[in-house]
Parts: sequence; structure tokens; C-alpha cells
Amino acid sequence: MSEMRVEKPRWLRIAEREIGVKVFAQGASNPRITEYHSATNIAGYDDKAAWCSSFVNWVFRKSQIDGTGSALARSWLEWGLAIREPVLGCVVVLEREAADSWQGHVGFFFRVENDSIFLLGGNQLDQVCEHSYPLSSVLGFRWPLSQNANSVVN
Repeated sequence: MSEMRVEKPRWLRIAEREIGVKVFAQGASNPRITEYHSATNIAGYDDKAAWCSSFVNWVFRKSQIDGTGSALARSWLEWGLAIREPVLGCVVVLEREAADSWQGHVGFFFRVENDSIFLLGGNQLDQVCEHSYPLSSVLGFRWPLSQNANSVVN
């Protein structure tokens, strides 16, 4: 899998500033994660609800780009433009459990190393961080329609 090099998109810079935001201990909730949920259909939920898609939606909202508005990771498979190869900052949708499950994970592409894909995302090890996943779990790569899509179509 080749990687196309592009300038770091503004939404990825916003996401990077959130590195270290993490789930609070049982009995408390991180208000920042609750804020992430405000960009989705589970506004008001605490940090114990799955929040990877909420994080991606929040980052795009801060970037003045419409997200999916859904807390479901797989909702991103219908968003933006499908691209064949990963581009720095593109949305990556992963399967969880099984390819035909409704469950998934979503984050922003950083890099590929061997058989692993590295994403910056929320709800990774209960925090916003970079984390690796099996490359075989990728369901799709997506790019915002409004963000110079011609430069990333390959």
C-alpha cells in the first residue's frame, strides 16, 4: 500500500491538540469527551459511551466541515469521498468483531508500517492518542468532499 504525501490538513492539527484527553475514573466523566458527543446524535452522553466517531465529528465541526452527526463509526463509510489509498489525515474506518458487524472504529490516518495502520483517534486505549490496528481491519478511507478532493483521488 503506497502512501501519498500531502500537507497536514487543518483538522489533523486540531485532533493533535487533543492528544492526552482521556476517560475519567468510574463515577466521573471528562467534560471534554461529553463535548465531543455534542457533535453527534448522542449529545449529553458521558465518557463511558463509545466516542471514536464523536471525536471525529467534533474535530470536523471545529474545522467547519460537516461530519456524519452519528456516533456510529461505520457511518463514515457513507461520508465524503472514498479513496483507494490512505492520505495523511484521511478518515479510516475499521471493522470490529467482524466485517459484517455494525460495530467499528474510526480515526485519522497517520501511517502504515508493515501490517499495521496507525490512527490518531479518540477512544483509543480510553484516550485521544496514536494507536496501531491490523491493516486487514480497514473497511475504507474517506476524504471530505469540500477539501480539494481532486488532489487525493488515486
